[in-house]
Amino acid sequence: MDGLAPLARRWGLPLLWLTLPFLAGPSFADALDPRSRPIQVTASLGLWALWAVALVATLVPRTVSLTLVRITVPASVVAAGWAALVVPDGAGAPEAVALGITTLSAVVALSAPVGEEFVNGSAYGEERRLPLRPPGPLVLGPIELVWALVVAGAVAGPLLLAAEQWVLGAVLIAVGWAVAALGVRSLHQLARRWVVFVPAGMVLVDTTVLTDALLARRHRIAHLGPAPAENAALDLTAGALGLALQLEFTEPEVIVPVPPRPARGERSTTPLRVEAVTFTPSRSTAVLREAARRRVPVG
Repeated sequence: MDGLAPLARRWGLPLLWLTLPFLAGPSFADALDPRSRPIQVTASLGLWALWAVALVATLVPRTVSLTLVRITVPASVVAAGWAALVVPDGAGAPEAVALGITTLSAVVALSAPVGEEFVNGSAYGEERRLPLRPPGPLVLGPIELVWALVVAGAVAGPLLLAAEQWVLGAVLIAVGWAVAALGVRSLHQLARRWVVFVPAGMVLVDTTVLTDALLARRHRIAHLGPAPAENAALDLTAGALGLALQLEFTEPEVIVPVPPRPARGERSTTPLRVEAVTFTPSRSTAVLREAARRRVPVG
């Protein structure tokens, strides 16, 4: 998706999402048809709310919107999968179409180029923000678990109340919504990690590894390029998977890294002087292109 035109990156997801009531709606209607009236109403209202919230988020690209989109759009795939499993007469063409359009929407929503469109909606002036890849230890398991808790915590309580499970439903609304709120906050923190190009140079913003953002002024940057397999640069990749870039300075820069296991509410105040750092953007080629455009030495 690296070659997507700016217009497609900006409007592809909203246009896909607009089609969901027409392409996925029949499958959801068939799956809900045998249910009790309260469950039908509650589930239908929930699906419409999911669609409306995500649609508004796609039309207003911001960092907060990106978090909402990347929670709600993949949830539609789960809903379509559930409908395909429970539809009375067995999955058919409507269920296949629903799974196809929701899966395509999720792939687009989770893509790096679309993520860039959203985070740059919150940029200031001449900034350009390019997201960083999530920390490696969180990719295969923890992120998906938090997302599942957010989705389940948001929907379980209302559905149980609709099924007249009053006590359990009330408990899950109180507990589940609190868990969902904490999960959204955690996922949003991961969306607020990026390298920012500004008129003065570039800034590395990543609270998982840095206490304060690292500003590298253009005249103090010696080189930016793919990180060699073995180097003495300070690793700020957080174990992210993908091509890491190495940023070298003409003279040492002072940074304050986050300790591996900080005490609760504390951050290390011990500064380090480093001659080079490595980091892993979502799209390394886009970072190098932007750096060259901004007259940062690359190679």
